[in-house]
Amino acid sequence: MPDTVSPRMRVRLPGVLLAFLGAIFWILPAPAQAHVLKTSSGFVYFNTQKGTLGINIQLNLEAALAGISPELARTEDSPNANEYNQLRALPPEALKQRFAAFRQEFLDGLRLTIDGKPARLSIVRENFREVGDMTKPRYTAIVVETPWPPEAKAFTFGWDKRFGRIALRTGDRRVRTMKIEMIDPGQTSSAWVIDDIKARSTFDMIKDFLKIGYTHIVPEGTDHILFVLGIFLLSIKLRPILIQVTSFTVAHTLTLGLGTAGIVNLPPSIVEPLIAASIVYVAVENILRPTLSPWRPVIVFLFGLLHGLGFAGILQEIGIPKGDFLLGLLSFNVGVELGQLSVIAVAYLLVGLWFGKKPWYRQRVVIPGSLLIALIGAFWFIQRVFFTY
Repeated sequence: MPDTVSPRMRVRLPGVLLAFLGAIFWILPAPAQAHVLKTSSGFVYFNTQKGTLGINIQLNLEAALAGISPELARTEDSPNANEYNQLRALPPEALKQRFAAFRQEFLDGLRLTIDGKPARLSIVRENFREVGDMTKPRYTAIVVETPWPPEAKAFTFGWDKRFGRIALRTGDRRVRTMKIEMIDPGQTSSAWVIDDIKARSTFDMIKDFLKIGYTHIVPEGTDHILFVLGIFLLSIKLRPILIQVTSFTVAHTLTLGLGTAGIVNLPPSIVEPLIAASIVYVAVENILRPTLSPWRPVIVFLFGLLHGLGFAGILQEIGIPKGDFLLGLLSFNVGVELGQLSVIAVAYLLVGLWFGKKPWYRQRVVIPGSLLIALIGAFWFIQRVFFTY
């Protein structure tokens, strides 16, 4: 099919993109305006002298005290935002007093089973941090323990939905490599078998991070899925797909490492709207141009840098130990790649294989599909700029 887009239009596309991105940065809200809710963490350990199992829970206690839903992206979107801000300004001793009235309610929200039987947890230590930077969440450490019978084999952990998502991992130094599992709000972990944890190999840890990386794309990463579909829709030929995917992979691998290490940091209030904007751009270019443009790989690379920072957020929340940092990072990235390749493979099997060579493929599949992707991306962009962050 001949290219019906004028040369003048082709030349101006990158300029339009730059103007678009400049406008985005101009209208985005300042990062200091948002208190973003993040994943809590739980570090499992065993105290052989006391015969107990313990979990060191790091959570945004003020959000829990204020009753802010974990489904919100930021505290300002809650009707209880003022209460949260007041709690956030409390010194440690005052926050401790507020927690005292909430203590039993918090314990009642924890669910621990040992060999299938409910276990009773008790709080053995608390650490209330100083106020610090008011634009960032303050994490309180609450350590809970329960007796661990010598014959016990396995345990599960979960907590109330209102406490949000939690990354549960081993913090015991006697475990050779850490085990980690992301637990969604209100859900319960898989059964953690103690002998398996103590005998874990490096390969076991690699599988954990592969799974986290893969599920971050499929099924959780709907925005990343749409971006990859936008790449796929331009052409079902192998060369254009490989050029774009390689460009995207190199870019997000770079910022994933730099972002996770804390070397490069951009707040979600900037990264997430720009990811939505990248979806819009790729989809619109699919509509305007039927072939791979010279600047498309460069643009995909630039947007890949943004997506990498988005990927880095999950690893920052998990907190990879220094000794496992590089391997965990690489394993997560491979999981992300496998997720992206799965999206492309499914799209090809469902659409490209059957209809890709049809003369009407562009008019009936590429353009309508890209239009739908662009509309969804535009909706997310508006939502993330004005309503979410």
